[in-house]
Parts: sequence; structure tokens; C-alpha cells
Amino acid sequence: MYSGHRTPRFFTALSRRIFAPLRRVVWVIVLLDCTPWSLEAAVGGLSTADLAATTKRSIAVVSHFARDGREDGQGTGFVVGEGLIATSLHVIGESRPVTVRLADGSRHEALSIHAWDRHADLAVIRIAVTNLPSLPLGDSDSLAQGQEVVAIGTPLGLQQSVVEGVLSGRRTFDGVELLQVALPIEQGNSGGPLMDRNGRVHGVVNMKSALTRNLGFATPSTLLKALLDRPNPVPMSRWLSFASIQTNEWHPKFGARWRQKGHRILVDGLGNGFGGRSLLVATRPVPAPTYEVAVTVKLDDESGAAGLIFASDGGDRHYGFYPTGGQLRLTRFDGPEVFSWSILTTVPSPHYRRGEWNRVRVRVEQNRLLCFVNEELVVESADKELTGGSVGLAKFRDTSAEFRDFTLGNGSSSGVPGISDRVASELGLGAIAATKVGVEDTLKPETWSQLLVNAAASRQWLTTNARELEQAATRLRSLATRVHRDSIRDELVQLMGGAEEQLDLFRAAMLIARHDNPDLDVESYRAQLDRLAQEMRERITGETDGRKQVENLVQFLFAENGFHGSRHDYYDRANSYMNDVMDDREGLPITLSVLFLEVARRAGISHVSGVPLPGHFLVKYAPPGADEQLIDVFNGGRFITHTEADDIGSSAQGLPVRSEFLKPATKREILNRMLTNLQSFTERTDGPAESLRYLDLLIAVAADKRSAAAHRVDRSRVRFMTGDREGAREDLKWVLDQEPSGIDLERVSDMIRRLDR
Repeated sequence: MYSGHRTPRFFTALSRRIFAPLRRVVWVIVLLDCTPWSLEAAVGGLSTADLAATTKRSIAVVSHFARDGREDGQGTGFVVGEGLIATSLHVIGESRPVTVRLADGSRHEALSIHAWDRHADLAVIRIAVTNLPSLPLGDSDSLAQGQEVVAIGTPLGLQQSVVEGVLSGRRTFDGVELLQVALPIEQGNSGGPLMDRNGRVHGVVNMKSALTRNLGFATPSTLLKALLDRPNPVPMSRWLSFASIQTNEWHPKFGARWRQKGHRILVDGLGNGFGGRSLLVATRPVPAPTYEVAVTVKLDDESGAAGLIFASDGGDRHYGFYPTGGQLRLTRFDGPEVFSWSILTTVPSPHYRRGEWNRVRVRVEQNRLLCFVNEELVVESADKELTGGSVGLAKFRDTSAEFRDFTLGNGSSSGVPGISDRVASELGLGAIAATKVGVEDTLKPETWSQLLVNAAASRQWLTTNARELEQAATRLRSLATRVHRDSIRDELVQLMGGAEEQLDLFRAAMLIARHDNPDLDVESYRAQLDRLAQEMRERITGETDGRKQVENLVQFLFAENGFHGSRHDYYDRANSYMNDVMDDREGLPITLSVLFLEVARRAGISHVSGVPLPGHFLVKYAPPGADEQLIDVFNGGRFITHTEADDIGSSAQGLPVRSEFLKPATKREILNRMLTNLQSFTERTDGPAESLRYLDLLIAVAADKRSAAAHRVDRSRVRFMTGDREGAREDLKWVLDQEPSGIDLERVSDMIRRLDR
């Protein structure tokens, strides 16, 4: 490990005078030999000029392109192996063509994405070039605070821009420890190497501070090393299809980056229309003459705009209704630039929620346009210049936006069922509604004057009511969460209560994810799974060898589609949510196994099942009368032996495990293991209180009294840790009353006695 002591200045200066003539001679030899790191041990390290000279052939400009061929973003990369260029994942984007420009000016298309990690923001590109000098990767853990570092990048595409500074600290963002550096980082430096004075790469520059010029961050080289050790290559043909817009449903116009993940549509980057305008035009036919179009939208930056378009010619002419700057705007676009645009109205609305999801809806009638936000009418217009045409989505300026729940029809889309007056009264909604009167942004003058008569009393009254409303809002949000989770629990109980062969494993796994994500659209992910299965089914048409079918599926999912095990963020709950696994192509052994099993079943591949190995779920192919094959889906679908599986299971269990004697996991067992993972991971990362909801589910779906009792004992422990002694006692008392087999009832009685004391 590096000791943290810096070389004394006088010694450094002396060494430079002694070694300077020799260094110049050696560098000539080094550059000819293309192995520039023979001077790593030189006392005092290399000068910035020397580092710049010797790394020049190893630094590249990395560009990604929009689907219309326009360059859409640029950053830096550096050589880390034969034909391999390391950079930041955000530099190449997702589902985008990528090119690499080398120091000699030559351009090379990416052949594949050799390795990538979304959480660490890392990517390694493969190009068809050899004999480039690689930069050596250092041990970023040994880099000491205050140690000098040099970053080389290509801001704005300018080759070989060099800056120097020091490691100022280490900071954790989203579970990733980054190197914090004090040096100026410009746009385009992302993806470049952060080196020490010996030319060893300790980090990959990935972001800069928005507040000060001399503050940036880099992903540690230890994460890049781990990625190179276990790559997850994806050919460019497949990479370009990741998160891509379904072209049978949408047509992107005017650039920007439109992506589709399940039921969500995401967009970022500037469009190439005036004002950064970019459109996503729906292909579905529009009812006539009256129709409604709606979408739920969330803006990343309120200085931009994003929302609906309608009466569109598929190009420059259309209406737009969208939030911008915290207000709602209706605009008629008659051409390509601002001089042909007519802002019909811009209105504030107390019903619009900044920074949150908002439902925008337009009703188009023969003689008027009605525009709603969160089901409140905010704009009515008699403008009739544009008629017919298409509908879709739009975004303006350099903002990011997300859309979900796009609907188009000829009736009202507001149909939210009401609740009875009795329920509203019990929830206190009547009192809340009453307090809305007179608290709008603009008060009548006489009301304002009355408040000022006794300002102190008015302030106290308003503050008290505000506090009560905040408490009521907290209570209502809690009730909303409980209603949602109880409904998911009931559906899971119903699903898991039937016969094994009737249990819909994929839907149940998606419901586990929806339990924590109320807005998740299960059917959109089912459609995505069906598309994968259909492609697989077409691939194996005519193939009767079951082993080859399984090998094809391994190749399809892991080598071509990039599904891989999550090593860096193993305990992230997203790895247990099937929607995130399908979006990010990253997961746990058990969630990747569910994906494998479900694609296999839909594609007609038989004799595959799950293997409940302790600590590491596997899949096996076991045709009648033949040797079974174990598949490690977490490690790229690698075929392993029972001996290798025994070693993995025994290491996790702490006891000898014989994998050949493990029975295939039932669907119920798979789902219980998924819930147990979520409970364990959540308790580990977020604390016991947050993990209780998974124990509640485990108890609700328990197959028998014995498993319910085991989960109740565990919930008693967690309740006790959160201060709920009565709840802990209630669970233990249930176990005693039910007397399930296989439970040490004397130990349970002892636990109750301890609680009572």
C-alpha cells in the first residue's frame, strides 16, 4: 500500500537534474518500442509534459451518434488492451452507434461493447485496431489523499488536453465510492484517464462539479479492473436495440435521445429543431372528430418543457400542451422557427406539482381545445388553425423528461372512481377540502385586510392549519401505501394459493416488484418478455437437440443481449425487481434464473428448472435418460459441474452440499427466496423497520403453519429491534397457539418470558 508520504522537494529537484538527459534518451526508445512504462520506478515520477507525450497514442476521442447520423455527444477514451478502449458509459450512451478517433486521426466504428457497468458508469469498447500502447491500471486504493494526479482528455474533441491537480478525497455517490480530485474538468474530459506521476491509471474521469471549476470525480480503477476480468460483451447490432423505441408504435423526429423502458419513455439531449425541439409521433390512428390524448410526465429541469403534441403533420406543424417553468402552456407551431410559433396561452396552476409526476390531458372538439393538468381544466381555446393529423410527445431545450401511461381515445380518460362521503369523512377529507377555500395564491382584498387586522392571530391560525394539513397529508400518503401493498399482497396470495402448474411465475415476480413500485406496468414487461421468447423461438425452429437449444438460449441472453450478474451493487433491491433486471440487464442469480426459465418456457425449450443451491441459485437442463447440465446464469450462463456447484454451495452454507441431490425449486420456493432476499438486503442496507413489509408478505403467502411460524419468529425479532415489543409478543404467541411441527416451542416460550421481563 502507498504510505502517503510524498517525495521531498529537494530530492525530486535533484533527481530531475540527474535523470533529465537520460530520460530524453530513454523516451525515444520507449516510443519506438510502444511500451512506455519502463521508467515507472524513476525517482520523482514523470513530468506532466512527459506523461502527455508518452500517452498520446493511447488517448482517443469517443463519439456517439443519434439515429439520424448526427453526432450527439463526445468524450474521451484510453487503450486498456488489444483493441479495447475504456471510457465512461454515459459518454457512449445506450442504444447509440459509437466511433473512436485515434491520435493519428483515423476513425473506427465500435465492433462491440466489450464490457459495461451502469452503476459504476464504465464501458469498454472493442475496435478493429491492434498494436496500440495500453495504459497500465494502478491500484486506486493505494492513491493517497493529496497525491498529485494528471488527467488527459479531449474537451470539445480537442485531442490531448492535459490538467494536473491532487486527489482531494473520496466521496460515495449512489453506493459507488468515487475519487474526488482538485483539477479543472471540462465537457469532453469524461472517460479520460486519471493517472499518477508514473503513468498508472487510477481512475476514469466521469463528472465535474456544477458549482466550481476545480472539482471533479473519477471512477476508481479497481472497478475497471473487475470489469475487465469478467466482461459482458454485447455486439453492436444488439446494443443498438437496447431500450430502443418500438418503431411500430413511435417515430422519433428532430434528434434527442428517446428510449423506452417497459411502460416508460425517457428523453434527454438537445433536439435539432429550433429551441431544442424534438418529437415522438405516435403511429396509432387518431379518432375523429373528437378525441382525447393524455400522458403523465415528469421534468428533470423546469426551465425546459415536455408534454403532448396533437394535430401534427409529423414535422414542424402541430399544437403543443406542456408544463414549462412551473406553468402550463398551449402553443401552435406553424413552422420550423420561433417566428412561426404562436403561444396561445401560458397560465400558472396550483394543481401543477413541480418536480413530480403530472397528468396532462387534451380534449380536442370541433370548436374548442380543452387542456387539463391533474384532471383540472386550466386552458380552453377556440383556436382551429390545425386539424386532423397525429398525436405524440415533445420536449424542448436541454432538459430530461420521463413519460408514462400515454393514452389516446374518443372518451374521457379521467375516470377515477370516487369514494363515498362516509369514507371521506372518516379520513378527514371534508375538513381538508374546507380549508382549501381562501388559500389560493390570490386572495380577495377584503380577505387580506381581515387577516391583517390581527396579524399575530392570523399567523398562528394559518400555521396551525398548515401543520394539521401536513399531518393529514402524511397520514393519507401512509394509507395510500398501505392500500396499494395490501392489494398486491392479496393478489400474490391468490396466485400462490393455486396448483404449481397454474402459478404464473413471471407475473408473481413482477407483483413483488410492483409492491414497492406502484406505477409499474406489469403488462408492458410481459410484452417485452414475449418479444424475447418469440425471437428465441424463431432462432431454434427446426433444432431438435435440446442441449443445443439451451446453448442457443445462453448465447442469446448473455452473449447477445448482455444480461449479467450484478457484482458491484449485489445488494441493491433493483436486482430483485424483474422490471429493473430487464431494463438494466443486470440481476441476482435468482432473478436471472427466472428470466431464463420464463424465456425457455415460452420458446418451447423443455426440461429446464431452478436449482436452489445455498447462496447461489442455478438453472439445470435435465432431459430424461441423459446427464443433467448445470448453468450458472449469474456468470454469463457458464456450464459448470456438480463438483463446482458443491464448492459454491458448501462455501455459502458452511456445511458440505451435494448439488446432485437437490430437488428442482418449485415456483413458490423461488418466489419465497426472492422475498427473503429483499428482506435480508433491505434490513442490511436500510434498517429493520424498512424490511418488515417483506416479512409481512412472506407470512401472508406461507404454504403451511411451519413456514409461517418461522417467518413470524423472524418478524418478532425485527419488531423487537424497532421497539414494537407488543407486536413481537403477538407473533411469538401465535406460534405457541398454533404449535407447528419443527419449531422449538420451548425456545419460543423463553423468548416470550424475556419480552415480559
